[in-house]
This record gives sequence, structure tokens and C-alpha cells, in this order.
Amino acid sequence: MGLVDGKRVLLTGGTGSLGRVILRRLLAGEFGRAQKIVVFSRDEKKQHDMRTTYAHNRGATDQAIPRDCDGMLEFRIGDVRDFHSVAAALQTVDLVLHAAALKQVPTCEYAPFEAVLTNVVGAENVVRAIEQHSIPVETVVGMSTDKACKPVNVMGMTKSIQERIFIQANMRCPNTRFVCVRYGNVLASRGSVIPFFREQIRQGGPVTITSPDMTRFLLTLDTATETVFSAVREAHRGEIYIPRVSSARVVDIAAVMIGDRRIETVVTGIRPGEKIDEILVSEEERFRTVERGEYYVIRPSLSELRDHSKQVVTLSKEYSSRDHLMDREALMELLGRHGLLSLQAPGFENDG
Repeated sequence: MGLVDGKRVLLTGGTGSLGRVILRRLLAGEFGRAQKIVVFSRDEKKQHDMRTTYAHNRGATDQAIPRDCDGMLEFRIGDVRDFHSVAAALQTVDLVLHAAALKQVPTCEYAPFEAVLTNVVGAENVVRAIEQHSIPVETVVGMSTDKACKPVNVMGMTKSIQERIFIQANMRCPNTRFVCVRYGNVLASRGSVIPFFREQIRQGGPVTITSPDMTRFLLTLDTATETVFSAVREAHRGEIYIPRVSSARVVDIAAVMIGDRRIETVVTGIRPGEKIDEILVSEEERFRTVERGEYYVIRPSLSELRDHSKQVVTLSKEYSSRDHLMDREALMELLGRHGLLSLQAPGFENDG
């Protein structure tokens, strides 16, 4: 039986880059056949474009774009900041994939309360609606980020609080399982340096690098999606799922993308709130972290939620993008495999 067979799925932020990949794979039946998939977001233009794409496709000529099988797909305009629209969207669903967020680090630094409203209040609205209306949601998965680990910027701080809201929600809503996934830089998504570098190269440079010491995890949207559904399949209440992925120096990413073109690189200095390295498991969290298949799993800090059976801790130190850096040859292979070295490679719209 498929993971989502017969389930009604709510995808918040469903028109964003991760949301689009999750939706495509759900409609393709990779995780089973859902009864209904509700795309919840505030961007009517993106919803219209997505609705048109799936409504016009019939699966015969473009197997890469699955069709909206028998009206499975539903669109709902709303904002996670608004409790009433969230509560209405939750009324008939079994599984919530909460991807709605403000994610741009500099934007959140300049508009911190806006980040609080979306990333913190939005998560609380999901929990409060389930709690106050006794909605029988089976599972909620919160999408988090490496920046929530030892946060130094507003985006990370709000995502760290979001994680804690969802973890503690297991005590407020005992009939719903709340879990999180945490991952780093997603190749070519909003916030990734790759589309930024590609546009600078297309214009003839220079390519701007904020610090020559900076490192980043690199994973694909498909890997992020698989992490989400692994958490749906296997995570215990209050756990955080983390993929084990490759990382690289940003200067090496730039060099590989530039190739033999005569393009200058310029170091501009670290932007507000930017980290040198990404950290997915902190020194403090490693004592609660176990290995499960291809993932690290952080067990909840709240003792009421923790499995007190003895489990082997697998990390001897924090899990950082400074560890296991790819060389340029491996990086070229990775980017080439995903079509990210071509200046004609498709870009990604902003999340929404």
C-alpha cells in the first residue's frame, strides 16, 4: 500500500520550488495515490499557472508533467498568517506538509517581524486550528532549515522557534503526530547561489562571492522531497529528520560554473545574517542524534516525547558543511548531472 493512498494532503506554500516538486511527485503516484491534494498559498498568479499546467496536460505527450488525475488537485488561496483560512483548509485533510515560509536571509533581517508572522505565527496557526477544532489530522511535517541550528539570523531564529512549536504540539494535540525535516542549501532553489551565479555569468560577470571561506551543503529538490516522505513514513513524534548530503566551498561552485570563461570573481563581504558554514546538527543536539537509514534523526528534547530506550549516538561532533567537502571534479559531476552548468538551464521562481 502506498504511503498516501486514500489520504487527503494539504501542501502549504505549494507553489514554491519545493512545493512544486512535492506536488509533481505526488501526482505521479510515487508515494501512492492520494484522494485529494490541496495546494494552499497566497499567490494567485502562481496558482493559476499551476492549475493551467495540470489541467491542460493529459499525460500522453509529456510524461514529466503528470496530469490532475480525476480532479485530485484542489487550489486554495490563503495565508498561513491568517488563522481562519488555515483552519478552513485543515478541515478535511489527513496529512499536512508545511512548506510555507519567508526564506530569504537578508529579507528577514530587514523585516524581522514579517518573518515572525509567517514562520512562527503560521506554524502556531496550524497547531491551534487542529487543537481548538479537534481536527483529526494524522501527521504534520514542518519544513525547517540548517539556519535553525545555532541560529545567527532572523530566518534561522524563526525557523528554530517553528521547530519547537511543532515538536511541543505533540503534547497539545495527542492524536496528531508532528515531525520536522531540516536540510541545507537546495540546488537552484530560491536562496541558492547557483541561479544567482548563472545570471552573473550570463551577463559577463563579475561573479560575487561574499567570503572565500564559505561552505554550503548541496542537495536536490528531489532529495529534499524524499526526506519529507521518509519522515512521513518513519519518524516518531517530535523527531527531526536530516539528510546526509555532500557539501562544497562556494568559491569552488563559482569556479566550476565559470569554467574556462574569462570572468572575474569579486569578494564582497558577508551579507547581514549570513553564516560561513551551514550546520545541520549542533554540538548540543548530537547527544540526541541517531542514524536511521540514510538520515540523521534528532530525538526530541522534551522528556515526555522521548523514547527512553537505549539508542546508539552516531555523531562525535556537530554535523557541518565544513565536513567532507567535495573537490571540483566531484562538484562538476554533480552540477552537470542536474543540468546546472548550462547557462540555459531553467531557473526557479520565488517560493510562495
